[in-house]
Amino acid sequence: MSLCSLVSSLVRNRTQPASLSWRLFHSSNGLPPPPSLTTLETPQHAREARQWLSQFKAAATVPKHLVELTFSRSSGPGGQNVNKVATKVTARCRLDASWIPPWAQQTLMRSPYYVNSSNSLLVTSSASRSQALNVDDTLSKLHGLVAECASKLIPTSTSEEQRQHVASLRKEDARRRMKQKSYRSQIKRSRSTKDWD
Repeated sequence: MSLCSLVSSLVRNRTQPASLSWRLFHSSNGLPPPPSLTTLETPQHAREARQWLSQFKAAATVPKHLVELTFSRSSGPGGQNVNKVATKVTARCRLDASWIPPWAQQTLMRSPYYVNSSNSLLVTSSASRSQALNVDDTLSKLHGLVAECASKLIPTSTSEEQRQHVASLRKEDARRRMKQKSYRSQIKRSRSTKDWD
């Protein structure tokens, strides 16, 4: 079943929730839709964000149609090719784009790739003499930037091993504290008996 026929059947039947058609639209873009969370306050929010991040990282790059690409001549060494071919690639994307998670926007605004005047991210690449390779490099840089800024704010989940390790450390600390208290109380008792003699 094609995407168009699936969406049209959803519109006709109206039995599926609207979020499903929204997710289908986003999956056609190649990137998973981020949860519409401005902050990650609860464990449920963190789980949703982690799930989105794992799907987003699996995509590995940002599709070309989601950004505005411009080309210019590169500077620096490269011989006559630099003067003839526009190999430098610039990718611009609005910060409020639907594929960028809302909770990561504040962190992205503090990155060196943020342009305040247009409220957008601007990533360039002139690493290669090939325009196509520079496009790929720019899109993967943008993907990595969004993934890094989004993951900074997601609290890490605690594994069962870590929980057990923390519990054993707490027990050991309590045991050590009780031992020290009993030792101090013995010293105090010995002093009080010496005073009576």
